[in-house]
Amino acid sequence: MSVLCIVAHPDDEVLGVGGTLARHTAEGDDVHICILSDGVTSRYEDTDAADAEIERRRERAERAARILGATVSLHDFPDNRFDTAPLLDIVQTIEAEITEHNPDIVYTHHYGDLNVDHELACQATVTATRPLADSSVDRVLAFETLSATEWSVPKPDNAFQPTSFVNVNQHLDTKIDALSVYEAELRDSPHPRTIATVRQNTEVWGSKAGVPAAEPFEILREVRR
Repeated sequence: MSVLCIVAHPDDEVLGVGGTLARHTAEGDDVHICILSDGVTSRYEDTDAADAEIERRRERAERAARILGATVSLHDFPDNRFDTAPLLDIVQTIEAEITEHNPDIVYTHHYGDLNVDHELACQATVTATRPLADSSVDRVLAFETLSATEWSVPKPDNAFQPTSFVNVNQHLDTKIDALSVYEAELRDSPHPRTIATVRQNTEVWGSKAGVPAAEPFEILREVRR
């Protein structure tokens, strides 16, 4: 089985779906992570400082992917400004990744996330994975990203309501190891993006699904061929 994970920024892949990706690779699946933006340039006015941090983030993304057993590619859409890029460009980038990796399953952000890059990454992914006759994609699932999904303005049409759960109990330590690579993106408690909160969150979702630890997903599309 081939798996493709489409995320906006480095660390989103681990926060949202790291345990599931680790489980896929442990079960022998091919996993590739597509990161659409560097995730840091919006924080810097100095170009040299931004370039140095971009390189550090690239190295961290590659290290995290190795821990998960995945490969990774990074693109250069403007951080926290996906709404300034033509949506078609994002769609075509994802389509190229799909052509290269021929995935059966695609994971991406939830459409209701507070972060505009997450929202548009989801929209572009759903567009790129439209169910054409020659498509390899059987399932498209949206994941929760702590400090983005739960912080969105609540509306009836954007709530994260998971319909699928993956037991990641045996792979939770791998998720935490990969997340620790992104130490600079973690925060002090109380905050959703701490090691303790990430671990506890999988346990809460697990208790709702009847397993020790779980990552939750909302099924955006499923085709049974």
